[in-house]
Amino acid sequence: MEPVIDIQGLNHYFGTGRLRKQVLFQLEAQIYPGEIVIMTGPSGSGKTTLLTLIGALRSAQEGSLRVLGQELRHSTTSQQLAIRRQTGYIFQANNLLHSLTARQNVMMTMDLQPDIPAPSAEKRVTEMLTAVGLGEHLDYLPHHLSGGQKQRVAIARALVGHPKLVLADEPTAALDKQSGRDVVEIMRKLAQEQGCTILLVTHDNRILDVADRLIQMEDGRLFQNLPTTAEMEH
Repeated sequence: MEPVIDIQGLNHYFGTGRLRKQVLFQLEAQIYPGEIVIMTGPSGSGKTTLLTLIGALRSAQEGSLRVLGQELRHSTTSQQLAIRRQTGYIFQANNLLHSLTARQNVMMTMDLQPDIPAPSAEKRVTEMLTAVGLGEHLDYLPHHLSGGQKQRVAIARALVGHPKLVLADEPTAALDKQSGRDVVEIMRKLAQEQGCTILLVTHDNRILDVADRLIQMEDGRLFQNLPTTAEMEH
């Protein structure tokens, strides 16, 4: 089975000349279809940098980074765009547009798929918001929603396009324990139904048990095959 994410000898640098600083060091990792992998590690260790490279939001510099079968080192803008269209992003800040309703925010993802007829797109948006428990809040503006509800809208927006890969950066950081648990359970359920892969960055030890596998980033280096919480308890 071909990995969804295949990282080999990946290095990354910020700055140029004498200010050039290496931030990722010889990373090696493979993540396979349908896996839910959680990446942990201290702030500043390189987690978000790696996530943005995988999501084709910045260019890979050294080594090999293959995502959904596409090599991202020396990739073109159109190749990067193709990866982004197959990827759902969920961030700590929900990044909703405050002038748009929940339905309109989620519809933005469908606008990137012009081959899907408008009635079908609208139906899918309604079904996805209903699936995350917001069926009665379709036309609410973000300032009328709680933090947990706004993050559910962000999850719906990420998943409504049926992405092959979901990248989540601290999706529960601003939520209380129950809301945090709710949103990751929604992510897991919908991702399993759609057969997509999830890579989730978190400091939240309360949600580690949803992972099939844990990896850890420290000082720009990856450590893999860590036991999940459930395995540690046995």
